[in-house]
Amino acid sequence: MLRRTILSKLNNWIIFTLMTLVVVTIVVASTLLINYLRKEEVKRVDILVSALKFQQEVNTPSLEVQELILQIYSSNTTIPVILLDKDDRPIAHRNIPGEIEKDTFKITELAKKMSKNYPAIELKFPNGNNQFVYYDNSKLLNNLRYSPYILGFFILSYFLFSFWFLRTIKKTDEGYLWAGLAKETAHQIGTPLSSMIGWMEIMKLENPDSEGVHEIEKDIERLRTISERFSKIGSVPELNDMNFNQTIQENFNYLKTRISKKINFTLNLPTYNILVPHNKILMSWVIENLVKNAVDAMKGEGSLLMSVFERNKNILIEVKDTGSGMTKQQARNAFKPGYSTKKRGWGLGLSLAKRVVKEYHNGDIKISQTEVGKGTTFRITIKKA
Repeated sequence: MLRRTILSKLNNWIIFTLMTLVVVTIVVASTLLINYLRKEEVKRVDILVSALKFQQEVNTPSLEVQELILQIYSSNTTIPVILLDKDDRPIAHRNIPGEIEKDTFKITELAKKMSKNYPAIELKFPNGNNQFVYYDNSKLLNNLRYSPYILGFFILSYFLFSFWFLRTIKKTDEGYLWAGLAKETAHQIGTPLSSMIGWMEIMKLENPDSEGVHEIEKDIERLRTISERFSKIGSVPELNDMNFNQTIQENFNYLKTRISKKINFTLNLPTYNILVPHNKILMSWVIENLVKNAVDAMKGEGSLLMSVFERNKNILIEVKDTGSGMTKQQARNAFKPGYSTKKRGWGLGLSLAKRVVKEYHNGDIKISQTEVGKGTTFRITIKKA
């Protein structure tokens, strides 16, 4: 069982690692693509600057050269470019916001902002009237900067949702499987149990005062209770029992006579009645599971204390033993279906107990305290009426 848990965790880590690699790969690939586009835009600006410089240097360029320069200049429809003189006065501009096209101060201010991303390119001329070309990323490139992270977020969200969805389906299927198995067990127990009840009545007629007959009758009644417990798994039980003290006391009386005499089994109950809507059969099952786990942890010798008390608007039931205790990992996995520290057993007791408390009684069950070699305390919390 432990090996299966380790393999399950290993598979989860493998899936997580693959998901992370996919997301990181997409983000890196997108970043490389954006860097490539940025370099291409810088090259286009360099070509534009060269064309402007050539236009300024040549007094009478040929018609073909003029057309080429005009074509280079007009082909830039996305990259914002501002040309300033040495006194920071705008000479020309292209692809800047329309609301500042006629405001020279704002154009100059925008140019200075551009220089924070890319240094201005200086056009040097013999007469000293140097000019400066300011430019920035195109609007498309600026928007693409965030696309790798947005894309990575959506892909990761998709993987996480898919992983959660598959786990939910798996848990639902497992729930139906265990519910079906429980009902089938109850059905199979029912047939020989009915026969045993009939034979019991015959034995009572022959020897009504026999102590053995009375003890067998108690065990048959217990088998009937167990059968009813299994039949209720997967169904919505009726919470028609109210006297919680009585349910706990009856469980204590029954279990005390059937556990080792070397175990000091004590019950602390409030002196007043506690009224809690509950299903006596299922709640008895929970208590019995906790007590049996405690007895197994103590290996038939030690002290077992069951306490019931009220806190705020909740009723708390604690089962404390002086057994072997648990490690942190064992405590984390204790309520998982199929997990067990015993060589024998299916690891369903605590899992079913948790289902009964949480799903059927809207309560909670947890390990409130445990220490290796010193014992464990289980706590059930249920809202009072």
